[in-house]
Amino acid sequence: MPQHLLLFAAKAGYQIRTFAASARRLGIEVTLATDRCGRMDDPWNDRAIAVKFDQIEKSLPALRELRVDGVAAVGDRPAVLAAAAAEMFGVRFHPLAAARACHDKHAARLLFQAAGMRTPDFWRASLTQDPAPLAARALYPCVLKPLGQSASRGVIRANNPAEFTAAFRRIGKIGEHDVQVETYIPGREFAIEGLVTAGKLQPLAIFDKPDPLEGPFFEETIYVTPSREAAAVQQALLDTTAQAVAALGLRHGPIHAELRYNQEGAYMLEVHARPIGGLCARALRFTAGEGAESMPLEELILTHALGADVSAARLEGGAVGVMMIPVPGPGLYRSVSGMEEARAVTGIEDVIITATEGQQLVPLPEGSSYLGFLFARTETPEAAELALRQAHAALKFEIAAALETFRPSR
Repeated sequence: MPQHLLLFAAKAGYQIRTFAASARRLGIEVTLATDRCGRMDDPWNDRAIAVKFDQIEKSLPALRELRVDGVAAVGDRPAVLAAAAAEMFGVRFHPLAAARACHDKHAARLLFQAAGMRTPDFWRASLTQDPAPLAARALYPCVLKPLGQSASRGVIRANNPAEFTAAFRRIGKIGEHDVQVETYIPGREFAIEGLVTAGKLQPLAIFDKPDPLEGPFFEETIYVTPSREAAAVQQALLDTTAQAVAALGLRHGPIHAELRYNQEGAYMLEVHARPIGGLCARALRFTAGEGAESMPLEELILTHALGADVSAARLEGGAVGVMMIPVPGPGLYRSVSGMEEARAVTGIEDVIITATEGQQLVPLPEGSSYLGFLFARTETPEAAELALRQAHAALKFEIAAALETFRPSR
């Protein structure tokens, strides 16, 4: 009898298709649990199960009759429900409390602090409060972060009380209830992709983020691996991530961590109980030994979720990079030119534009999407970064002004 995986995801995008393709190749059955519709039914008649990620008690009964050998999740909110389902079925995954802490920046910071990790000065505030006394309390520069958002949505740096007040009010307009205020952490930023087995971290990749992320907004663009940092810096990043995994209580499944490093050492920004988002996972391929067939990250996660030993998995040789193409400003997406020139850049593996004609574009901090993705595969990290920058320079986007473009007050 084939093994059965229950996959939690907000939408059926590229990563879901890769999970499905990997499952077919391995003879594994997969059921998708998603909140893609507003009703608790199956409007597409494709065996997908409708759930609500923020309503655990309401969603679990719809899953109870399934035969489940493992669970996986794509996204922060799906990971919380996946954790609850794993506890119900008695299968491996991260504990519910850990998944919830990963989705709450303040709860995570408290756990990091209790574990003796480096943390900035931080505190929580309600967006219904008067920002003036809060602005007087803050240490500058500081960063305001909505508690439950990801992809840097709503994250704003403030250098003085006036900027604090403006940022506070701006975040309040995106529908959040609470915000965390942290002193700004200077330094270079990194991301770590990994798997956790019985509470132990298995690093899969360390990504450099070569663009400075200094604010006022923190739009991520380029990821490149392997890291070009010194061995001591890389080890500090890995040690800090392992500390954070233990502090959060993560036990089994993928993690995606974001860190900063400066003269004081490594600071954990946040850990997610899920894999890297968007199409970025497409850059990663792994082998389990010489002569072994390569596999995408999703296949590694799937087999790990079902109990397979993946400790021999290693990132393929060479260097890879991915660029999340930023939204330059608000408006309606019309078209892109220069695709052939971008694809012709040495080292570029693919160019994918995800924006669609007529789509209303909203940049950070209110927005959370990108125009598309560039992928590079080269011999060195330096070559991967250069290829991504050259390919991006070749693309010319036409974005028309929209009559009702979302313009938050400043």
